[in-house]
Amino acid sequence: MPVTTPAAREAAPPSVPSAGALPQDFAALVRQDPEISGILLAEAGRQASTLQLIAAENFTSPAVLAALGSPLANKYAEGYPGARHHGGCEQADAAERAAVRRAMSLFGAEHANVQPHSGSSAVLAAYAALLRPGDTVLAMGLPYGGHLTHGAPGNFSGRWFEFAGYGVDPDSGLIDYAQVRALARARRPKAIVCGSISYPRHPDYEQFRAIADEVGAYLIADAAHPMGLIAGGAAPSPVPYADVVCATTHKVLRGPRGGMILCGVELSERIDRAVFPFTQGGAQMHTVAAKAVAFGEAATPAFAVYAHRVVAHARVLAAALESEGFEITTGGTDTHIVVVDPAPLGVDARTARERLMAAGMVLDTCALPYGDARGIRLGTAAVTTQGMDEDDMQRIAALFGAAVREEGDAGRLRAEVRGLAEHNPPYPG
Repeated sequence: MPVTTPAAREAAPPSVPSAGALPQDFAALVRQDPEISGILLAEAGRQASTLQLIAAENFTSPAVLAALGSPLANKYAEGYPGARHHGGCEQADAAERAAVRRAMSLFGAEHANVQPHSGSSAVLAAYAALLRPGDTVLAMGLPYGGHLTHGAPGNFSGRWFEFAGYGVDPDSGLIDYAQVRALARARRPKAIVCGSISYPRHPDYEQFRAIADEVGAYLIADAAHPMGLIAGGAAPSPVPYADVVCATTHKVLRGPRGGMILCGVELSERIDRAVFPFTQGGAQMHTVAAKAVAFGEAATPAFAVYAHRVVAHARVLAAALESEGFEITTGGTDTHIVVVDPAPLGVDARTARERLMAAGMVLDTCALPYGDARGIRLGTAAVTTQGMDEDDMQRIAALFGAAVREEGDAGRLRAEVRGLAEHNPPYPG
């Protein structure tokens, strides 16, 4: 999606919430099912009139949405191109081959599997390919930002494997690699996972590789969050270091909701068998086609500009929020993620989220790398897609602080947030 300039935004008319985000034949749905069409219109309006600051969310391009609503949604295609369990898969094969080819080129990988339905599905398949129930796995502890698939008790990972969690330095908030090495030597894991849902800095993939080699472990990179930054050259790639890279295709990558796995040729057959038939049945071919569209978009110079702007905006937002009195974990960010602690303002994260939601700022809470309290996780991917600039990040921080402190008239604050969102429509026109 093009990144608009401030001048272009000034010239643009106010947006219609439903414009651009819905298919041209939406009128057919309105006639047939007013209830569901009303829900979709209301969601388009919500997205266009509030600030989407959830780090895991973004706006796909109209081309990605078109692929998602394409006739491939009708096609069953169990198996892989050239070896399907159903007939009539010629175009499904072509779409998947295009997605695989583009993913391999974009990330410099020897093999790509684009069938996983989600990031969690990708991680499940990676574990299935490399591990056996009861194996020990070393991953970032849940209190420090580990994902559910990194050993949560209610998740398949915590039920099937023995997880040991590493953490961060209590003073800096950065990964304690000495602790990672010590835990690896003591526990001798079958695999080490690097990746987090709320760590705002780049993992040292080379150091993780060295630790994994020292103890004879596989290295799995869960790069769900930074994958779009990696595609745009705004973050280091784990591909040269990890045995397997799991990722999502949405978030900063700006594709459809889904997952993918990258690996070397030596693991390709094991990964493919772990996805199908072990963990999944038929691939969602309309989503695979949409992934191909997103990979094509991410290979353009415009996307590289976008990815670097996402990081620049996150750094400006972090600094501005610190000026508002919030504590910023790790002292800043290298990614699209900013994690803040509202405690210095005398407010807990849940209360802060409710006040921010009332003001039209949509975000979520996350674990903090110290104590039992929770913080607020923000992301700049969606607002950057909308064409907002660094001045807008400053304004968002000011609105953020005012909402948490409950300063001024709540209705006026909500109107300011709405005005900022509607001046930067996700789907102009």
